[in-house]
Amino acid sequence: MTDDTAIRTRQREIATEHLLFTLMEYVEDHHPGLLDFMEQSLDHLGDPAGDGSKDDDAVRAIARRMIVGARAQGTA
Repeated sequence: MTDDTAIRTRQREIATEHLLFTLMEYVEDHHPGLLDFMEQSLDHLGDPAGDGSKDDDAVRAIARRMIVGARAQGTA
């Protein structure tokens, strides 16, 4: 991956995370239960890698931290 590609990938990831967190917080504030629903879905989440870097638990841990962060931040 070139430096430019890595930079754009990082920037896209930051923007996507921000928008996702904001959406999660907003929906949870207006429709309580979203974060519980998302948390219950994590057993179905996995890393699609087909090599030695595959780590389903790491992917789930990231998702759990995102849910915890959305719960803590909230919109109220």
